[in-house]
Amino acid sequence: MEDKIKAKIMDAPKMKRAFIRIATEITERNRDLNNLVIIGIRTRGVYVAKRIAKHIKNLEDIEVPIGVLDITLYRDDFSDIEAQHVVKTTEINFSIKNKDILLVDDVLFTGRTIRAAMDSLMDLGRPKTIQLLVYIDRGHRELPIRADYVGKFLPTSRKEVIQVRLKEIDGTEEVLITEPVELK
Repeated sequence: MEDKIKAKIMDAPKMKRAFIRIATEITERNRDLNNLVIIGIRTRGVYVAKRIAKHIKNLEDIEVPIGVLDITLYRDDFSDIEAQHVVKTTEINFSIKNKDILLVDDVLFTGRTIRAAMDSLMDLGRPKTIQLLVYIDRGHRELPIRADYVGKFLPTSRKEVIQVRLKEIDGTEEVLITEPVELK
């Protein structure tokens, strides 16, 4: 299978504006930024988290701790995918007890990844709050999960795929809607 690009939704300047807007919203809603920690879900959620932390630093001159969360073992489809996925490490070098956690992912779809992430976090301690930041919300929820901060709402069909491409991983900055095409 190959992916056919249907639309380029965001380019680098639009993406940067969305990151800055989200960081501004976070600083406005969180009175005590010293109690805030950011935890990115592997893989692209980590890079989105780092960008948000950088923009918060630029806005408020506060270093927000960043952690990395691997949710592979908490997925409800783990037995279906275990041959494809490699379990990586969670890297949270600080206590999350009584912290305001900003949980970050690149795309929100069914909500199952976020449910797995919250289960994983609860095994690490009891935070004061968990807020959810997603760069793209594409709809199609299967669980009652809603993001507190969204870069862009992007209604899609179930067969479409959203690709958030970041220079750290992909060498480019863009958000695409693609669709799998079967090769003949």
